[in-house]
Amino acid sequence: MPDIVISGTGLYTPSESISNKELVESFNAYVEIYNTEHASQIAAGEIEALQPSSAEFVEKASGIKSRYVMNKAGIVDPHRLAPYLPERPNEAQSIQCEMGVSAAREAMAQAGKTAADIDAVIVAASNMQRAYPAMAVEIQDALGIQGYGFDMNVACSSATFGIQTAADYVRAGNARSVLVVSPEITSGHLNWRDRDSHFIFGDVATAVLVEDEAMAPAQHWDILGTKLKTVFSNNIRNNFGFLNRASPEGVGQKDKLFVQEGRKVFKEVVPMVATMIIEQAERLGIDPQSLRRLWLHQANAGMNRLIAHKVLGHEADADESPTVLDRYGNTSSAGSIIAFHKHNEDLQAGDIGLICSFGAGYSAGTVFVRKVC
Repeated sequence: MPDIVISGTGLYTPSESISNKELVESFNAYVEIYNTEHASQIAAGEIEALQPSSAEFVEKASGIKSRYVMNKAGIVDPHRLAPYLPERPNEAQSIQCEMGVSAAREAMAQAGKTAADIDAVIVAASNMQRAYPAMAVEIQDALGIQGYGFDMNVACSSATFGIQTAADYVRAGNARSVLVVSPEITSGHLNWRDRDSHFIFGDVATAVLVEDEAMAPAQHWDILGTKLKTVFSNNIRNNFGFLNRASPEGVGQKDKLFVQEGRKVFKEVVPMVATMIIEQAERLGIDPQSLRRLWLHQANAGMNRLIAHKVLGHEADADESPTVLDRYGNTSSAGSIIAFHKHNEDLQAGDIGLICSFGAGYSAGTVFVRKVC
């Protein structure tokens, strides 16, 4: 049975970014417009006035200072508050394909691989821009990869679920090298009019190359073990689908966009994920407190702080649990992969770390890795 490794990672970052200050200015302008237009109804007690926000509130609530997006102009326009991403003709490369290909090429270059070396592509992301053809098949074609490809969605845990799926295919002999790509345009499913959540998400794409160790470069990461878990919950939900149609900007149909019960999610997910990490580490014969680094899902700074504390037994510093949340925002399944991609080169051979994601479902995935060379 082959040993499975991560041999390369890649990252695509959009060119446009929105600071908390810019985001709050546009949101507060919208609040003023809304309250003015509905002044008589507010005065009559028929509806409640919207409340303004502040950059300080956003950072305190989430730890986020800015986020990258595929379209800034539409989001900061108080009359729109939604990205403007026009449909491309069928013969043109789709936007998720374009993002995914960029990240994939970096992962392939890092591993010293060409299209001929790769057997399969899995696109693992929280939202696909169409039902079919699969985004993975389009990316496979754009890269010139033979074999097969398919899409999968486990919300914010998609990437770690994709890594275990890829590892299982290699272990079973159905592939030797599998590319896991996560193009996340989360700005498209966010309700930018909701004071409690409009600041959460950003856009990005990541790629991870999972391979048989026999074909991997000298510098790689052994996958020591993976563990997946799902528990049904309505506390994070998006009801948009082909059986319904949201209005152009989601007005009056807020459940067709991202919604969550944040306090419940915090209270229920933190102990679930921490327990899962500790139990899986012990099954693998790893002392969880000896983990050199935790690359955790980048959703909320408070959640990561508590999970890291429960796992390591002490307050984790930035070296033990690095964050990219402040600059990227929550990028759904890509968050932990961005953290891994940007913060792994300084580790020494033999160091053991953990890639972990968690989110809607509830879903959670762990990937324990050890640096080689």
